[in-house]
Amino acid sequence: MDESRRDRDEEGRARNARPRDGLGRPLPYGTPGVERQPEGVVRSPDETVREAQRLLDAGMPFHAHEVFEDAWKSGPAGERELWRGLAQMAVGLTHAARGNAAGGARLLRRGSAAVEGFGAAAPHGIGVDGLIGWARELADRVDGAAPAGAEGDARGTGGGTAHAPVVVDAAAEAPRLRREDRAEE
Repeated sequence: MDESRRDRDEEGRARNARPRDGLGRPLPYGTPGVERQPEGVVRSPDETVREAQRLLDAGMPFHAHEVFEDAWKSGPAGERELWRGLAQMAVGLTHAARGNAAGGARLLRRGSAAVEGFGAAAPHGIGVDGLIGWARELADRVDGAAPAGAEGDARGTGGGTAHAPVVVDAAAEAPRLRREDRAEE
């Protein structure tokens, strides 16, 4: 596609305008897709947690990751690792739901490691310790089903024996972000 025909946003930056599915995968032009999460939105921590939980519950962890990413980029320096770790967990769930067990497990573990220092503080009511447990359990589950050598590339298509890919249901696996939400279950 030549440069004059590239998709552009209002500021003239290159943006892919292809529709996306609920897990953020591109669909063919003209196909109905899921509305994208707006980028660069500054929210309060409470608004961030509420919006991300809504998206996670709807089975849209890719979109929840974008909400966490906005908080990571706009929040105070002392909380950036928290929001970055939550974004990584959401992307890990996205990959697991897409069938990329190795990539999903890797990101779930990376995200859980990033938020470890916040466990005792429970910032903004976030049940960090519960999220770490959730992420590690899901990582173990999807990683345990991956074939040996599946970590060969970002798509998990490295060597190993043939197997049915593990695909998790993103909505069914949605974590509860706040401690008080867990108490209700």
